[in-house]
Amino acid sequence: MGYRNAQEIFPEGLLKQIQRYVSGETIYIPAREERKGWGETSGYQRYIRERNEEIRSAFAKGQSIEELMEKYALSYDSIKRIVYNRRETAMLKYSATLSSAKAYAEAGKLDAWIHLYLNEEGRNIPFSDGLKLFDRYYFSPAQFPIRLFTRCTGPEPEMKYRVDKDWWEHRIAELEKSVKADDDMPPLIVHYADGAFELNDGNHRHKVYENLGIEKAWVIIWITEEAERDDFMEKYGEYVKECKVIRR
Repeated sequence: MGYRNAQEIFPEGLLKQIQRYVSGETIYIPAREERKGWGETSGYQRYIRERNEEIRSAFAKGQSIEELMEKYALSYDSIKRIVYNRRETAMLKYSATLSSAKAYAEAGKLDAWIHLYLNEEGRNIPFSDGLKLFDRYYFSPAQFPIRLFTRCTGPEPEMKYRVDKDWWEHRIAELEKSVKADDDMPPLIVHYADGAFELNDGNHRHKVYENLGIEKAWVIIWITEEAERDDFMEKYGEYVKECKVIRR
């Protein structure tokens, strides 16, 4: 078997990388095996898998997407795809619906559904990041009277988050059509603390339900402190007696 000078074959940059491992010796480079996936021989795919697992682990422990972007020199979309990789829940099909939320809850992954929803349809990434700062109690979707919840978003002067009146009315009108046509709307997301509810996500739907005379809605309740969970169960446990509760 003959040999060729590596300087005649490899680009200078690549040759310098090879010389870090071997120099002045004859080496054998086997023919490529088409059946192997790209990167299998070099171990690159293994490195990517291990790196992605590290990223998912760090994310689960509370590191934000921005922190992971800086640490691993990856874009926001790249980190997002890694931490919310739906192949991790291969038997679950995500959609912004009540039935999908219930399926995730049944699998013990309700928090994964919440973060997927907030990062996509909910368009509320700061809320998603905030939830990951501490472990929370999440109650699987249950029906609650909507009278228990007060909107914090709307055009009214007393609203915590005020929006343009014309846009609000347009959005409500469009959403009313959706609610009438589809009973698989995503659940409201509500925080319970200090003996009170805060409607975090679903203010538009809440208003639509009021307009349409719908008295009960499907709701995901999240709570941070154990004492608050106990207080919630004492006052409102009847609504979640068949619910699954996870702590993430």
